[in-house]
Amino acid sequence: MKQLSGQDVCSLLKRNGWQLKRLNGSHHIFTKEGQIERISVPVHGNKPLKLGLLKALLKVAGIQEKDL
Repeated sequence: MKQLSGQDVCSLLKRNGWQLKRLNGSHHIFTKEGQIERISVPVHGNKPLKLGLLKALLKVAGIQEKDL
């Protein structure tokens, strides 16, 4: 799996229908109509997210690795 930064994940979520609800410090909180879950993406410049966090965020968002 390729590494993505927090900014890359934010743009990926927006393309898949997630909306930026609010900012809490450096964390961007996304919601989607009809879903209970919220996704919190840490954005620390262009630093890549750790692999476990990235996989967890994509799983909650319903995005497959092949869609990257």
